[in-house]
Amino acid sequence: MNCILLPATNFQHDNASAYINDLTQITHVNKVLTAKVGDTLKIGQLGGKLGSAIIKDITPDSIQLSHIQLTINPPPKLNLTVVLALPRPKVLRRLIMDMTALGVNDIILINSYRTQKSYWQSPMLARLDEFVLEGLQQGVDTVAPRISLQKRFKPFVEDELASLITNRAIVAHPYSALSFAQYMQEPLLENPEPLHNSALPSMVFIGAEGGWIDYEIDLLAKQGCTAVNIGPRILRTEAAVNVILGQWLL
Repeated sequence: MNCILLPATNFQHDNASAYINDLTQITHVNKVLTAKVGDTLKIGQLGGKLGSAIIKDITPDSIQLSHIQLTINPPPKLNLTVVLALPRPKVLRRLIMDMTALGVNDIILINSYRTQKSYWQSPMLARLDEFVLEGLQQGVDTVAPRISLQKRFKPFVEDELASLITNRAIVAHPYSALSFAQYMQEPLLENPEPLHNSALPSMVFIGAEGGWIDYEIDLLAKQGCTAVNIGPRILRTEAAVNVILGQWLL
């Protein structure tokens, strides 16, 4: 944790004081930060601002805070929606944390041919808020991404996708002949200048292990999504997500 995030209900007296009652956060303060009464913590209010507080008291099940200063705006979100084929449950936790820490604005978890049906019954899906909180505390952010679940690929692509694309959309596909670098140099029909970071795609599709099948690529192409590769190597989903999202951070 690079900051301690607290819900608005943990702040009292017009934010003059607050308390930590989450056991994971308490353990982090005690054993990782080894903080004592009188020390300053970096905190934030979920959905609000970032700042600092001074530890007033520590008990086994609560940490009381005073001298609250919340004056720093959270970092801006990436203008990006990631559509991710639902991965293995253990991978899902890491990916939600990473995408949240990197500032993705919207996350859509979708079914794909190579997504096992059992993944949709995983208890991990009930813990998404927990993984988001971990990502926010890692990335020092307070605003959670919007997350939605789409269990039917074809209806989503044919009926909903077009209304969600605000700029161009790409599909990560290692077998595409077009690289991401080449894609970014292609001029738009309405703008003959090459693309640059301000014109990055607004949506990216990333498959689970094994990637997308041809049928899915073709269906996305009909909605204007361009398949691109990110190099000659075939990466695991976790690596692909971080490599691709790194383009939005440059």
